[in-house]
Amino acid sequence: MRNIKYLITGLLFGIVLVKSEVISWFRIQEMFKLQSFHMYGIIGSAILVGMVSVLLIKHFKIKTLPGEAVVIPTKKFHWGNVYGGLIFGLGWAITGACPGPLFAQIGSGFGVITITLLSAIAGTWVYGLLRDKLPH
Repeated sequence: MRNIKYLITGLLFGIVLVKSEVISWFRIQEMFKLQSFHMYGIIGSAILVGMVSVLLIKHFKIKTLPGEAVVIPTKKFHWGNVYGGLIFGLGWAITGACPGPLFAQIGSGFGVITITLLSAIAGTWVYGLLRDKLPH
């Protein structure tokens, strides 16, 4: 019962994804073909909200729900992030799904996305196996 707040948050997040058409394969294809501003507007507003949220967390020293301090480490540039981003974007363009909306797509009745979910899990597993051998 103590995790009910996370379940409710996840359900609300899924509803927002569905209602904003973020899970629509057609909207995603429009974005990659530069035919519509819809997805760019949503992604841009998410970036803006994230930036403001991080600034507020740092300024007010906001803690996590269990009361722990939020630590945001500084990060160095790595070319692996560029390569990973290109692979991620290619997979996103081909499948019409990224990790956030996968469960909302499955919950909306797009069962074929289960293959994408299993592929994402397999890719994460393979990365875990090869992580020490990859450039970081």
